[in-house]
Amino acid sequence: MTGSISLVGAGPGAADLLTLRALDRIRSADVIYFDRLIDPAVLALAGPQVEMVFTGKEVGAHAWPQDRINAVIVASARAGRNVVRLKSGDPSVFGRACEELSAARAAGIPIEIVPGVTAASAAAASIGRPLTERGETDNLVIATGTCRPGDEAPDWGALLRPGTTLALYMAMGKLAEIEASLIAAGLPADTVVEIVSNASTGRERQLASTLGRMRAEVMANGLKGPAIIFVRRPKAAAIALALIA
Repeated sequence: MTGSISLVGAGPGAADLLTLRALDRIRSADVIYFDRLIDPAVLALAGPQVEMVFTGKEVGAHAWPQDRINAVIVASARAGRNVVRLKSGDPSVFGRACEELSAARAAGIPIEIVPGVTAASAAAASIGRPLTERGETDNLVIATGTCRPGDEAPDWGALLRPGTTLALYMAMGKLAEIEASLIAAGLPADTVVEIVSNASTGRERQLASTLGRMRAEVMANGLKGPAIIFVRRPKAAAIALALIA
């Protein structure tokens, strides 16, 4: 009898931000393959029968490359097990869900996505700022700071048009490039930048800075990823800057 695979979003960290569906899948799993950023409190919600397999990746150390993960989750499901692939945040947001969906479908294995609270939502809630503001930031753009090796980086400056909130994931190692891109697009160096690391967890840290100072202040404060970087370009600020120019 063939099992199934659930790509489950564990949310940004806090166990009480799990969805009820995610909790159901975790408790009914036979085996859970979990990522590096999964909080132990989330894993503790699983039943005693569940086998736990750590599949985390560190930068420069890939004991679990994606092809291997694809193979083991498919093999477990073929053996008749209910498989949970537990990912931080939401599986559909920079979670490499496409590869795992393709592998399961090619093998004829039933697979589903269970959405989770993405880190940008949790980070915005932590600092008490909505992701959008009616009449000022009507657009929300989620982008990455880190692409596949050899791929061209996103044009962050082009993404941050007037009326936009830009939420950057996996971008702490690209601060210089982000600063250059945004300033080249016309943002002043005193544009407010807000950074939240480890949102919703006991390790959460926040930093309010500016585009021109963020690199120095991130270094001075020892702020590290995982983090979300917010840059807002409200319509009113863009109009005022245009009038000055």
